[in-house]
Amino acid sequence: MIIFEAFSKKHIEYLAKDEKVGGPKEVSMLFSIAEIKSDFENYDIMELEEKEIELNEGQFHNGVGSVIRFVGRKK
Repeated sequence: MIIFEAFSKKHIEYLAKDEKVGGPKEVSMLFSIAEIKSDFENYDIMELEEKEIELNEGQFHNGVGSVIRFVGRKK
């Protein structure tokens, strides 16, 4: 099984509004649902969603951001 959470490509928009939210500043370091489906095509998808979340994880990750959450089981 894989449990995966990472910033989505949409997170760049949130970062532009508020740098305190943290996360990568390069789109190439962010993920999309299509990329996750492609990268894990040998997995049954149990959960795959892009979600807006409130980050409160210390000095460098505070504010609203966008993440992708994935749970998959190898076929």
